Amino acid sequence: MFLRPSLIVRGVAASALAAVAVGLASPAHSGTRDKAFFERVAGQWKGPGEIVAGKYKGTKFTCDLKGEPTSGHEAGIKLDGFCRVGVFKQPMSAMITQKGGKYGGKFLDGADGQGLDIVSGNVANDKVVVGINRKKLNGAMIARLQDSETMNITISVKVEDTMVPVIGVSLNRQMDNIAVGSIK
Repeated sequence: MFLRPSLIVRGVAASALAAVAVGLASPAHSGTRDKAFFERVAGQWKGPGEIVAGKYKGTKFTCDLKGEPTSGHEAGIKLDGFCRVGVFKQPMSAMITQKGGKYGGKFLDGADGQGLDIVSGNVANDKVVVGINRKKLNGAMIARLQDSETMNITISVKVEDTMVPVIGVSLNRQMDNIAVGSIK
């Protein structure tokens, strides 16, 4: 009964969240800036989302994801976690890496399987815009850091010549609850 919305949420929510860290620009200038952006969005994120258009309009879900920047000089991020629709919990994973100034990556198993591919992108200040693709479906994801604790994501798909928003997600950074004190 919720299998189809669950697949949509799994593929699209994962792409939205993972794509937060993707960008294209001149390799020499953007490398450090893009890597800094990845480091800022790393961490534990949790929050609600909703399908806002199409057959499953009104379907609500929640996601819980952890992002870690890739090591080395190249920018990138690895995401793991899950999204939940009702009682259905779907694992999420993504790996996005920079190669020669361009980004590529897969959400879940990529467009050849049940996921999505990243096909383009741009990081600017507190926002990233990426092109996403799954077979004949083309779209874009915009992720904006509202502040250091809040990230808003919109996923749109191309219908004829118009980009139509289909999914919205609002994530909050989760902090560790560690007691801090002094030793005397």
